[in-house]
Amino acid sequence: MPTTHLLYLHGFRSSPQSMKARLVAEHVARHHPGVHWWCPQLPPSPREAMDMVMRGIDPWPRDTMAVIGSSLGGFYATYVAAMTRCPAVLLNPAVDPARDLARYIGDQTAWHDPAQHFYFQPAFIEELRTLEVGPVTRPERIFAIVAKGDEVLDWREMSARYPGSRVRLLEGGDHALSDFETKHLVDVLRFLDPV
Repeated sequence: MPTTHLLYLHGFRSSPQSMKARLVAEHVARHHPGVHWWCPQLPPSPREAMDMVMRGIDPWPRDTMAVIGSSLGGFYATYVAAMTRCPAVLLNPAVDPARDLARYIGDQTAWHDPAQHFYFQPAFIEELRTLEVGPVTRPERIFAIVAKGDEVLDWREMSARYPGSRVRLLEGGDHALSDFETKHLVDVLRFLDPV
């Protein structure tokens, strides 16, 4: 079924202004104007973020919706896909953010606007743990792009998290997937088959 509703979930300290989010938004607007696009600014609290997302997509048709998630957004997208059984594209997805983000407790700045501050609370670590969904039940509905050159996350963990799924393992690359527009954008949209 072609995708009619597309959700994009950004990463930790990121925003809808991220390079990849803007590229997908522009591509969808230009080539797939019939697709309902939503890329919300996620609050720092994982529980609040997923409550907001699940409320927002509640009226969406489960058989024609899809989700894209980058980094922490990839972890969130895995949760959304598990809850809705929709297809998901994961871009260098966080596998164990409860472990990895424990060292970021405290005052943080937004990546795209350093003047914006937020406090990453210790309670958020447990909130992340409650969003862990275990093994993927529909691996064929997941496409993960994983860069061996990711300077933030371990490519071995990322690629091992999604057995049976389509995993594009990049020999180099970086956490931001700087070559996203030229090397991956078209394939991401092809996998999701937007109307």
